[in-house]
Amino acid sequence: MFPEHRMRRLRSGRIRDMVRETSLSVNDLIYPVFVNETIDKTCEVASMPGVCNIPVDEIADDAKEAADLGIPAMILFGIPSTKDEHGSSAWGDDDVVQRAVSNIKEELGRDMLVITDVCLCEYTSHGHCGVVDHDTHEILNDPTLPLLAKTAVSHAKAGADMVAPSGMMDGMISVIRSALDENGFSDIPIMSYAAKYSSSFYGPFRDAACSGCCFGDRSTHQMDPANSDEAILEASLDIEEGADIIMVKPALPYLDIIHRLKTEFRVPTAAYNVSGEYAMIKAAANKGWIDEKKVMYESLLSIKRAGADMIITYFAKDMARMLK
Repeated sequence: MFPEHRMRRLRSGRIRDMVRETSLSVNDLIYPVFVNETIDKTCEVASMPGVCNIPVDEIADDAKEAADLGIPAMILFGIPSTKDEHGSSAWGDDDVVQRAVSNIKEELGRDMLVITDVCLCEYTSHGHCGVVDHDTHEILNDPTLPLLAKTAVSHAKAGADMVAPSGMMDGMISVIRSALDENGFSDIPIMSYAAKYSSSFYGPFRDAACSGCCFGDRSTHQMDPANSDEAILEASLDIEEGADIIMVKPALPYLDIIHRLKTEFRVPTAAYNVSGEYAMIKAAANKGWIDEKKVMYESLLSIKRAGADMIITYFAKDMARMLK
C-alpha cells in the first residue's frame, strides 16, 4: 500500500507559504557599520565586497538609507585616529563612536535603534580587548572592567539606545550594568556577546576594524570552539549579571549553540553572521559557484530557525531589499 501521508501535498503553490514554520523579516536584521574617523570618504573593505568604512560625517546618511529600507537597528564599530595602551579613545565624549551616535540620533531620532559595540581592541595599540601586562603578555581581566564601564556610559551619554559588550571579560556585564544604573541609564539594555568563540571566521573583520593583534591571540578570553556546555554557563552568568539579550558569535558554525541557548533560557537571543561567513558567500558567488541571493536567504533563515530572534549581518541591506 502507498503511504497514507503524502508530504508533497503541502509543498506547492500558496500552501507552501502557509505551512512555513520559520519566517524572515526585516525586523530581524541588525546592520553592522564601521565608522572611521581617519578617512574623509567611504572606502570599501577589500576582503568584504559591499562593506565599507564610513567617515563620521557620512554615517547619518548611511543610517538613513538603512532606515528607509525598514532596518530597525544598527551596531557601530569605531576606528579611531589615535590608539594607545589602554584604548583611551574609546570613552571620550568627542571620540569616534560618540560623535557617530550623536549624528545618527540627531538625523533619525527614534527611527533607528543605535547599538554600540563595547570593547577595546579597535582602540588599543596592541590590538587586544583589554589591558595587557607586557612582561607576561597576559590580558588582565579586572583592570579592564572599569574601562569597559566608562566606555558604555560614554556611549549612553551620546545617545546610544543599547550597548553590546564583546570583550568576553569575566564580570563585564555586572560592572557595566552598575555603571549605567549609577549614571542614570537604568533603561539602557545590554546585549551581551555571551557565547563568543575564538573563531577563525573573524579575519575580514580585523581588516575592516584595523584591530589585529600585534602578538598572541584571543583564545584566553574567547571560547573554545569545541565547547557547548560552556556556552550555557557563560550565558547564565551574563543573564544573572543583568544582560537583557544574549548573543552567539559566529552564527552558521554554531547553530547548535543558538538552539541550546534559546531552548535553555527563553530570553531574547541574537546571532552574529560574521565577516568570514559573509566573505565566503561573496567569494563563491563572484566565482559563479553559488547563487548569492538564494544562499544569503537560506543562511539567514537557518539562523532564525535555530532560535535567533535577531541577526547581525553584513547582508542586512541586501536582505532588506530582497524582502521588500
